[in-house]
Amino acid sequence: MDNSIDALFDDILGALLDDLPDETLDGILKDVLGETGLIPMAGAFPESAPQKPPIWRDLLFLLVRIASILLAFVLLFTFLFGIIRYQEPSMAPAIKDGDLVIFYRYTKSGYLPQDAIALKIDGKKQIRRVVAAAGDMVDITENGLVINGALQQEPGIYQITERYAEGVDFPLTVPEGQVFVLGDNRAGATDSRIYGCVRVKDTLGKVMTVIRRRSV
Repeated sequence: MDNSIDALFDDILGALLDDLPDETLDGILKDVLGETGLIPMAGAFPESAPQKPPIWRDLLFLLVRIASILLAFVLLFTFLFGIIRYQEPSMAPAIKDGDLVIFYRYTKSGYLPQDAIALKIDGKKQIRRVVAAAGDMVDITENGLVINGALQQEPGIYQITERYAEGVDFPLTVPEGQVFVLGDNRAGATDSRIYGCVRVKDTLGKVMTVIRRRSV
């Protein structure tokens, strides 16, 4: 008799379980196991581990970041800054042959004496130092450079400033919107003693820093 009841109970339970959706059955089992405390709910039915993104996505993200950084540098050194590899001795010892010179393009209206600036003369880029601005009177005598009647004492200049046989006539007054420039290495530098005053709008910008190339 007992065996018959057990068999009947098994048949009824089996039929009920067959009719229940899998999701409902999972929920019942979770509730039962959790309530009894036999198995912790988090461990009874562990969630599936999150899938790691494919490696190509990481590589693509890295490439996009590198490209963005490179683009930022290109834009900066196209519109805001400029760079010149200096290749002459006319600004020694402040700037030497082979140095990299970085200049800022948007300071043209505020050049002052002693500023080193980048300019382009006859298609060739130069670095020269401003010694006189608009309205200043420039003369070169046997004693050296004279600005507005005062003999200049120039730290870092180790040669006497002399006129060239073929060059501009002195004394001269710097016109409005122009500057008078000289090379720090006054012996033989091609500067305003040859080509005269330089229009500010034709200059490239003010030198910010110099990266010196060193032998190893």
